[in-house]
Formats: sequence, C-alpha cells, structure tokens
Amino acid sequence: MSAEPVHAEIDIHTTAGKLADLERRLDEAAHAGSARAIERQHAKGKMTARERVLAFLDPGSFVEFDTLARHRSTSFGLERERPYGDGVVTGHGTVDGRPVAVFSQDFTVFGGSLGEVFGEKIVKVMDHALKTGCPMVGINDSGGARIQEGVVSLGLYAEIFKRNVHASGVIPQISLIMGPCAGGAVYSPALTDFVLMVSEKSHMFITGPDVIKTVTGEEVTFEELGGAHTHNSRSGVAHYEASDEADCLEFARALLSYLPSNNMDDPPVFEADPVLETTDEDLELDTLIPDSANQPYDMHEVVARVLDDGEFLELHAQFAPNILVGFGRVEGRPVGIVANQPMSFAGTLDIAASEKAARFVRTCDAFNVPVLTFVDVPGFLPGTDQEWNGIIRRGAKLLYAYAEATVPLVTVITRKAYGGAYDVMGSKHLGADVNLAWPTAQIAVMGAQGAVNILYRRELAAADDPDATRAGLVTEYEDTLANPYLAAERGYVDAVIRPSDTRVQIVRALRALRNKRATLPPKKHGNIPL
Repeated sequence: MSAEPVHAEIDIHTTAGKLADLERRLDEAAHAGSARAIERQHAKGKMTARERVLAFLDPGSFVEFDTLARHRSTSFGLERERPYGDGVVTGHGTVDGRPVAVFSQDFTVFGGSLGEVFGEKIVKVMDHALKTGCPMVGINDSGGARIQEGVVSLGLYAEIFKRNVHASGVIPQISLIMGPCAGGAVYSPALTDFVLMVSEKSHMFITGPDVIKTVTGEEVTFEELGGAHTHNSRSGVAHYEASDEADCLEFARALLSYLPSNNMDDPPVFEADPVLETTDEDLELDTLIPDSANQPYDMHEVVARVLDDGEFLELHAQFAPNILVGFGRVEGRPVGIVANQPMSFAGTLDIAASEKAARFVRTCDAFNVPVLTFVDVPGFLPGTDQEWNGIIRRGAKLLYAYAEATVPLVTVITRKAYGGAYDVMGSKHLGADVNLAWPTAQIAVMGAQGAVNILYRRELAAADDPDATRAGLVTEYEDTLANPYLAAERGYVDAVIRPSDTRVQIVRALRALRNKRATLPPKKHGNIPL
C-alpha cells in the first residue's frame, strides 16, 4: 500500500512543514465525510458524528482517540478511499464534570459501516471505559457491517458484544440510536443498560422490510417495523423516545446524573434541604385514594410527592404502562422507583410489566441505587395469552430481581396487594428492608369478591337473596382480612402510616439504610428464569 502523498506546498523536511502536515491531516479527519454527505445528514435533521459528541460532552472536554486511524483493506477498490477516523469518532470527556467514554458512528463516511479499524476503535474505547471505571455511551448511526471487509467485520462485532457483556453491571452503558441500526449491530445496544431512540429518525431491526417481504410476503414500513415508537411502545427494546437529537442527548446526560461512574462508586449526591415536616403537598395524599376500591388513581401523583421537586425521570413510559419505573431523588440522593399504575389494567402484573420492572430493579441493584416500590396490585393478569406466553417463567424474573437485590429496599403498599403479586412486589419476605402500608391497604390472598365466591359457594347458592348475602359477606371479608393490620400484627409491614407521612418515613428509612451491607451466598452466577 502506497504512502500518503505529501502536498506540494508543504515541506515535511522542516519542523514547520511537519507541523503544517499534521494540521492538514487533523483537518481532514475532522471533515472526513464529503460535503454532499454532510449536507444530506443535516437535511434529515441529523447532526454529524462529531457534532453529536461535542453537543453531548461538556464544552472543551473531548479527548479523541485514534483520530488518524485508517482502514487497511484493499478489496473492492477500498484502497482508493481511506478517510481518517474510518467512520467512527471515539474518545472520552466529561458530563457535568464526570468522566465518560464515548463513540459516535459517522454515517457520512462509508455509511457508518463497521470494518476492522472501525471496530478496533470502538473496542479500544470500551476497554478504556472498563479500565478506568467510567460510563460508556455509544451513539449509533450505521448501515451495518462493511461488506467489502468480509468476516473481519463480523469478528469485530463479536468483540464488541463480548465487552458489552463484561462491562454489564460494572459500568453504566447507554446506547443512543440516531439513525439505522440493523442486523447483528442491534445486539450491542440490546446488551447495554439503556437504549434511547429519536422519533422518526431511528430504526432498529434484525431483518429489514425488503427481506421480510421476500421471505414471508409481509409488507411493513421501516417505521412500523423498527421505529422509535415501535420499540418504545410494543417491543420494549427502547427506554425513551426523544423528540429530536438534542432531546436524546440531553436525556442521556440526565440519566448519567442518577448513576455512579461504576459499580464500586455511590451515585452522585446533590445538595438538598432536609424537610422532615409534613407539607401541604404531603397532605394531598390523604385524599388521593378513592373510597371505592374499583376506582383508579394516578400513581404518578404519589411518586411526585415523595421525590425532590417532584422530578421523576421515567423510563419505558410507553411500554407496559401498568407499571412505572424510573429515577428520582430523595434528599438529593438518587433512588429507583417501581410502582403499579392503577390507571392501566388496574395495575395488574403481566409479562411485559414483570420483565420491565425486573430489569430495572437489577439495574438499580447493579449500580447501588436504592429502590422504592409503591404497591397497588390486584394480581397477575389472567388469560390464556399470558399463560401460553410464559407468565409463570417470565413473571418469576421480577421475584428473582427483588430477592437478589442487596441495595436498600423500601416498599409502600397504598391499596391492593393480593396473592402472589403481593409477594413479588418487594415484600418483606423477599428481603425488603422497610415495608410501610397506608390504612387503605388491602393485603390478602385475593380480592373480596373472588374470595367470597370460593369460601361461601354453598351459602350463596342456598341464599334467598344471593346479592344481599354476597354483599354482607364481602363486607365481612374486607373488615377481617382485606386490610393492613393482619400483616402488621405479623411484622410483614413495619408500620401503618398516614399517606401524608409517606415522604418523611421514606426519608428516615433511606437515612437508616445508607450503610446497609448485604451479601449473597457464593456462586458463579444465578440461573434467572430467562
């Protein structure tokens, strides 16, 4: 392979010439994509790879790796086009003053396709992140493997996947999908902790619409198949649907503010004035729960009144809306929130909700973030669809996640906590540290209607007025069993509290648990029911 020709106006035999030659090369690297390709990128409302990195990191903090790296391939005429950087920008910088490693795929160079050097650059920055214990943020905008380089591309994909796995639970990994991400390339984001997509700009799929039509005859658009809305609302692959690239980058920065740099650190703490007196907002919780157990209420209202400034960074907001997950702060310290949502499917647990919550609990546990659980769950969603699709195995993931967690666990039962769903939702029996209940809590094997139909089947059949008899028996059941006091007598809940005292009680619980230390039995790894 011939050496790079020297520009005639530069005399590289002098120091000044060598410096000028370096500046020329660095300038070429900074403008690796053609003007036409960059213009097309901007016309789509998309930034270039370098623009994204500079917008994401603190101003002036970016330190680039391998600026002058170029591919070595000679197949299919590639030797005639060897842009610096090889289509990916890598390096490290800071976000809010904290170190972060980053790579950003450049669609304006070879369509962002991954070749040998491209992959080696990503592997190198991932190794740096793992070695130094800082988060890894990947900005994806790629046409996939570089076909001209053959199996080398596939090998580098696997090297990246392996590092995703080794870094899992050690450093936070965030994937930003800002364009196409197809084929085997999707598995790297899938292995990371959080996936963020941009509305109408991002697409993820294993096989594209053309292949699907050829093989199955099914016609589907890119957006329907793997757009941001699809993966946020249907598949659950993505955690957030951004309105544009700036929103996506800002959400990633916000997400990092709740996470430690690595699993050996504590999450960042912000200054907050301690307030241990009941406020007017706290008192609003005393009237939140409807008198009828069949009437819904918005669990967001409870969450907002517990967190600092009511700020809740919700994840998976469109997927499995019957359960809420996300981050907030209590006294300036990050917490993870898991909460049943009575406004959707009455807050029942189904397959999607169980897996959504299980993954979030494990993420919090991996990165030392306490988990607050708010419970209003009538049970698991019944139906053949749920049973045949494996709710037994997949629902067990949430149970596993709570039982495995060693971070502080605080649970508040606001209303219903029935059957196995009571156990699964952060119960004392699974290892929760502090369990509280409101007077409106109904902790029982099942709801009153179902229990009465089973317990008093014969009496109801023989009754002159079955409806009146059932109503009386339902009232008796609710008074006897569907309340928090039987659980309190047995220590299954530590206290029954006024709803308006919830925030203060949570503050005190988290203060007491700051130095919690718990260890699990030695093992290679558990066998979670995947």
